[in-house]
Order: sequence, then structure tokens, then C-alpha cells
Amino acid sequence: MYVRHLQVSDFRSWQHADLTFEPGVTVLVGRNGQGKTNLVEAIGYTATLGSHRVASDAPLIRHGAARAVVRTAVVNEDRELLVELEITAGKANRARINRGPVPRPRDVLGILRTVLFAPEDLALIKGDPGDRRRFLDEMLVLRAPRYAGVRSDYERVLKQRSALLKTVKHSRSADLSTLDVWDGHLAKHGAELLAARLKLVGDMAPHVAAAYAEVAPESRPALINYRSSVGELPEDRESIEDLLLAELDRVRKQEIERGVCLVGPHRDDLDLTLGELPAKGYASHGESWSFALALRLGGYELMRVDGVEPVLVLDDVFAELDRGRRQQLAKVASAAEQVLITAAVAEDVPEELSGARFEVHGGEVRRV
Repeated sequence: MYVRHLQVSDFRSWQHADLTFEPGVTVLVGRNGQGKTNLVEAIGYTATLGSHRVASDAPLIRHGAARAVVRTAVVNEDRELLVELEITAGKANRARINRGPVPRPRDVLGILRTVLFAPEDLALIKGDPGDRRRFLDEMLVLRAPRYAGVRSDYERVLKQRSALLKTVKHSRSADLSTLDVWDGHLAKHGAELLAARLKLVGDMAPHVAAAYAEVAPESRPALINYRSSVGELPEDRESIEDLLLAELDRVRKQEIERGVCLVGPHRDDLDLTLGELPAKGYASHGESWSFALALRLGGYELMRVDGVEPVLVLDDVFAELDRGRRQQLAKVASAAEQVLITAAVAEDVPEELSGARFEVHGGEVRRV
């Protein structure tokens, strides 16, 4: 799988940009603030319908423009598909595949699959649980795009149930039978999401441990484990649904008093440990970088085991890594079908990753 062509209009800082890529390594070089990250962000958005830098779509539209357009030609097993995404402020986004409109933007998910490593990934180690939950859900969707719908259904139910809890909190005459209905919906969709997350973490754990051992061979072993707000989870979806329903019933009084939903995958976390200690708060800066890198490389290797060769995107990361970590990352990257790299200085990129090169400067991008 590789990106053959990228065209953006009014995306981030770019009024217009047009690039043609090939399999192998491509390096985009430019000083900070020139827009190189914006270009690989557009590719990542095509794969996930989200940005690795911001939580909402609004900042993706160039200042003063009404909409942004991203067109990406993707080649997979000698078949090429053109994905077009239109991001509009205050309106629903639209998508096309080979010029034909699709009912929902998420229908394009799965055409392009990427694994992106960026400086923002340090938040996976040092940030809030929401950063780690988002990482897991993005990996779920990359492996099986249908989970975009599962996640969307759960978020819709959570929003409706949370609104109802706030109403019940302030109104003694509220009808609690409606809350019973939403409990059932939350348990159903939550169980499906939880079962998928559990399997993902189990499948990915050995790859993360192996990647960390390669990147930081003198450090303690790295482990990942899913931690649920309802305690230890069974593996099958039906049992998880029953457990969620029982827990919702147990904490109902607390939820009504507080007006918030206290049970569900939105309150879970991915535990990251080095040896016997949690990585957050105990890992050194270098160990944190290594763990973040291992999470991405673990996801990358898992997708390859699944039979998918994702595009590897390395956004301004080599300047943050020491020589040993650079070499380990270069070793993995050199075997990928396509690698897209951004760097402020060309010398930051290991020699093993020489390939096509673009210079990004002054609102222009040109191949050199």
C-alpha cells in the first residue's frame, strides 16, 4: 500500500499543494512553520478522519477559507482509489471515492492505512487516559474500519445518557424508566467496544514488548495492560454486557447525585509499566520516548501480521531521538513499502533512509 498522489486546497497553511509520491522513502525537508507537517497530517486524516495534532476539524481549514479539500490517490495491490474529503466549517463533511459520493465520510476508512509517529506521541506516556483511549480506538479502526461505527454509536449513547442524568439530578419528577433504556444501549455498545479493545491489547502486547526491547535494550521490560473502570473483564461480549448492566445498577444513585456517567469504556485506561513501576511518573525522558515509539511500532507490526502493509509516517521525530533509537527506527522503516518523513534538517534523517526528497519553503513544495 502506498500514497501515489496528494493534493490539498485550503488545508491548514496551504492554499494549494500537489505532490506525487512513489513507493519507498520520501523525505520532506523544511524549517519549522513551513507546512511540511501539514502535508503528512492530510495523509493521516485520509486514513483516520482525525488529526494527530488537534481534536476538532476546524483548525484544519485555512484561515479565511470556507472549506478544506484533501485528495489522496492510494495504490493497494495494483488497484488505485482516489479518496476526496471535503472539510467544511459548521457543516457535515463530505467524501467521495473515485469521484462518486459516499453516504458517510467514514465509508472511506480502510482504503488507506497509516501508522504515524510524531512528537505529540509523548502524551501517550505522560498524558491523560483520554490520549491512550484514543490511541486504542484509532488502532481498532485501522484494523477493522467497522469499529468507527461502534465508537460513534457508543459516543452518541453516552452523550444522550449523560444529558438525561443531568436532567434527573435537577428534577425529582424525572422518569427513570427512560434511564433503564439508555442503560441497555450503553451496555450493548460499550461491551462491543470493550471486547474489541481487550483483544487488541492482547494481540499488540507482545509486539510492543519486543519493539521496546529493541529500542531500549538496557531498560526494564515494557508491558501494556487494559484497565477497566469495572474491574477485571471477561473476554466475551455477552458477559461484558451483563457486567456493565450490573455495575450501572450498582452506581445509579451516585450517578444521579453527580449527574455524570460513571461506568463504561470512556472511563478506562491503558496501563503502561516498565518492570514493576508505571511508566507515567517513573520513566525517564528517554524511556518515555522509547515507550511511545514502541507503541507505534507494535501497532505497525500487528498490522503487518494481519496482512496489511501500512504507510509509515515519521513526523519530525528523528531530531528527538538519540543515535541508538534513530538506528532502530531506521531499521524498521527501511523495510516498509512506503515511508513518509518530515525533518527540519536533512542530516537528522539516517543515511539508510535516503530516497526521494521534497523541499518545503515559503508556501511552496518542490522535488529536488
